[in-house]
Amino acid sequence: MMLPVSIMKNSSPSKGRAVWFTGLPGSGKSSISKKVFQTLKDKGFDVKYLQMDQRRKVYFPKPSYTSEERKEAYRLFAEEGAGLASQGYFVIMDATAPEKSMRDRARKLIQDFAEIHIDCSLETAMKREGERPEGLVMADLYSKALERKTSGKNFPGLGQVIGVDVEFEKDPGAELTIENDKLSLDEAVNRAMKFILNNLAAD
Repeated sequence: MMLPVSIMKNSSPSKGRAVWFTGLPGSGKSSISKKVFQTLKDKGFDVKYLQMDQRRKVYFPKPSYTSEERKEAYRLFAEEGAGLASQGYFVIMDATAPEKSMRDRARKLIQDFAEIHIDCSLETAMKREGERPEGLVMADLYSKALERKTSGKNFPGLGQVIGVDVEFEKDPGAELTIENDKLSLDEAVNRAMKFILNNLAAD
């Protein structure tokens, strides 16, 4: 398998900075992280944006959606983020990463690292995700996963869905948690930016 050139070749912590936005599908992490990325870019930071939904298709052009493949995808994702950080980029990472160990790998590889957990109820996440059109991720993930669970119906290309088939493992040591059931996008972005500018963005 051909890997991106930015993936790390060793396990020593890289110089550079990274923020990993995590949370359930539909929590709002992609909308928030994309706007944070653009805000940092507008402020003159040399920033890169990594989104698992897009990178996974690079790592596995013909995905099998197994748990083993998911673990490998997150290993590659963490190492790619660390590789970009080692080049001096400020890396914004957007990925659910249901297991804490998946995020811990990036934490070990990147010198200045923070996890921002976008938290919301499963009900809120399901409502938001249900309104999302088909794109990098299959539409109506939650409803299809629930139907599969109750009826056994197969949906080709639908892997295990976090929040239904797989539990999300929260990190009590996450640097910032944003409760995002009722916040506007701008409010959530402002909270994330305040933390980043105060803790990671100093020159």
